[in-house]
Amino acid sequence: MGYSKKEVYDKKTTDLIKSRYTSIIKAIGEDVKREGLLKTPERASKAMQFLTQGYNQDARKIIRSALFKEEYNNMVIVKDIELYSLCEHHMLPFYGKVHIAYIPNGYIVGLSKLPRIVDVFARRLQVQERLTHEILEAIDSGLKPLGVAVVIEAAHMCMMMRGVEKQNSSTTTSAFTGIFKEMETRSEFMKLIGH
Repeated sequence: MGYSKKEVYDKKTTDLIKSRYTSIIKAIGEDVKREGLLKTPERASKAMQFLTQGYNQDARKIIRSALFKEEYNNMVIVKDIELYSLCEHHMLPFYGKVHIAYIPNGYIVGLSKLPRIVDVFARRLQVQERLTHEILEAIDSGLKPLGVAVVIEAAHMCMMMRGVEKQNSSTTTSAFTGIFKEMETRSEFMKLIGH
């Protein structure tokens, strides 16, 4: 049989959001009974629940599930982590890459947990600035390393599809704790991620 991934949605929540999408589609002047739109409210409801599943997840619990005692005390970097989130101002996507580094202080964390932490906070209505700090704080408090660095580079559809309509703009945010506040360590990190 093999592996299969199954998404599970609460029926009451799905039906509530579905009814709201039906109203929105009607309000913009579309025919909700048109063949192409018959299942759209339910699909949109499930998509919204998927895209905001981070509200039901605990980043610190994810970190605690894969902590390993290790005396390694050099920089650990996971870069180019794909990021997809929804801007809380227009509920339009923003997307890009996250680069994370930390310097262990007796413990390391399973490498797959860092992208999972990104998703916990990205799968919420967000602003990039807060997202950067939430990722940093979760790693810092959960792992207690000598320092953490987070850089996010993202393109925002709210700037590209509407408003100023600037297609080639991107936004970079960064946050640092501990030893990464020292210029030498920060510069090494920025060089290693290609900046």
